[in-house]
Amino acid sequence: MEKARPLWASPLQFVFACVSYAVGLGNVWRFPYLCQLYGGGSFLVPYLVMLVVEGMPLLYLELVVGQRMRQGSIGAWRTISPYLGGVGVASVVVSFFLSTYYNVINAWAFWYLFHSFQDPLPWSVCPVNGNRSGYEEECEKASSTQYFWYRKTLNISPSIEESGRLQWEPALCLLLAWLVVYLCILRGTESTGKVVYFTALLPYCVLTIYLVRGLTLHGATNGLLYMFTPKVEQLVNPKAWINAATQIFFSLGLGFGSLIAFASYNEPSTDCQKHAVIVSLLNSCTSVFASVVTFSIYGFKATFNYESCVNKVILLLTNAFDLEDGFLTADNLEQVKAYLSSAHPGKYGEVLPQMRNCSLKSELDTAVQGTGLAFIVYTEAIKNMEVSQLWSLLYFCMLLLLGVGSMLGNTAAILTPLTDSAAVSRRLPKEAIAGLVCLVHCAVGLLFTMEAGNYWFDIFNDYAATLPLLLIVLVETLAVCYVYGLRRFESDFKAMSGRGLSWYWKVMWAGVSPLLIVGLFVFYLSDYILTGTLQYQAWDATQAHKSPSGCRPEKQLC
Repeated sequence: MEKARPLWASPLQFVFACVSYAVGLGNVWRFPYLCQLYGGGSFLVPYLVMLVVEGMPLLYLELVVGQRMRQGSIGAWRTISPYLGGVGVASVVVSFFLSTYYNVINAWAFWYLFHSFQDPLPWSVCPVNGNRSGYEEECEKASSTQYFWYRKTLNISPSIEESGRLQWEPALCLLLAWLVVYLCILRGTESTGKVVYFTALLPYCVLTIYLVRGLTLHGATNGLLYMFTPKVEQLVNPKAWINAATQIFFSLGLGFGSLIAFASYNEPSTDCQKHAVIVSLLNSCTSVFASVVTFSIYGFKATFNYESCVNKVILLLTNAFDLEDGFLTADNLEQVKAYLSSAHPGKYGEVLPQMRNCSLKSELDTAVQGTGLAFIVYTEAIKNMEVSQLWSLLYFCMLLLLGVGSMLGNTAAILTPLTDSAAVSRRLPKEAIAGLVCLVHCAVGLLFTMEAGNYWFDIFNDYAATLPLLLIVLVETLAVCYVYGLRRFESDFKAMSGRGLSWYWKVMWAGVSPLLIVGLFVFYLSDYILTGTLQYQAWDATQAHKSPSGCRPEKQLC
């Protein structure tokens, strides 16, 4: 098997494959949200601690297992113990679920990319209504970016019970997304190894361009000050530590079997310890780098919205009280409002319901993650930039590169065990296996292009992987340390690489990391039990906002 097994062209290609897989959309839209939620700069303390005691050791463990056993997840764990083949099967199943809905994000990115060539951008203005007497009511109540996302992109239904029809535009974009993935994985490491140079490096180029542009935007410093101002009280908040551990865990892609699959194509003598440290540090540095970019743009958006709000209040008061143009400014607004309320209480009371309470802090405090950040907040900021089409093209190209890079790892976790299986590879060439895997995923993924598809996407994203992955990685760690035996594992590793394992790795694997995973597992299990039913946010078109909803067991949708 070792002689026939394909290999990476170089260790650098393997590192790029791991970086391309680990650095994904979560670095851009999840980590900045957690920073915003848990104290800005102070969140880096629990994040770095969890990187050292959880992320790095578990990443190294999976790389060593893959490199030593030289098989995909199913074969690797079956080699460790005949009773552990189910761990590999569980990894493949979770990777199948993840790939099915994850590539839908790439389909949405393609949809926005194609619309980025229009001038003006279609999400920058509200469309006129049917009788051309004004704008669409739903768009006026929400915003042009929200309307384009919920109505034009998703055409979202009021609830999950109303599945609606298949949306052919997103369905075609999904087909294109899977075609791109298929072309990248067509010939295994031979084709994937070439693609990862682009999917790993180009997002950094785009992020750097965005950083330069973001730092020159008006109000960017407001966002950066908000990010880097630490809220020390959050260090004693247990949820900050739990979310830091969770972010590290899922950002590195542990438990899916992708890292085991990638490492199985290494030379046995490869220094995977160095690679584990490099990949985990690069992943964390990218999260911080992406947060700087995000908060500079977020500061621009918040400042723009705040100043627009102030200008509307100034115009309202100027017209209502016949004030001289230019008399009211942002600096004296509060003083004039206090004077008008005392001098003309009756008239001021009539105007008051029309005035918004403008606050830069409240704009910055609005925490958004996931698709809301990627397709609403970012597009809101982009539409107000000069040459907005160019920035939109760059942004959605970056999202596509990040998404495709992660998909290469997700599909490798499924394809490697299949191509390792003599029963499958004897009957089908690897190109046909890759084609069938992509075809099945694409067919199942059509569920997410229906009118209720976004609700199913949220449910899969929130519930499909968290608990299974925690359980998988816990069993992996216990299997290596207490079933296979840590001493035997160290002996195998020394024979393979010529180096021993340091006490740090052994202490983390044998005690600290499993205890952390158990803690996370208990927290999420109790959280699901207390929640009671599956929850999702339903879009109310009449009010133009989202409200919490849950699955109804009596309708057998749970």
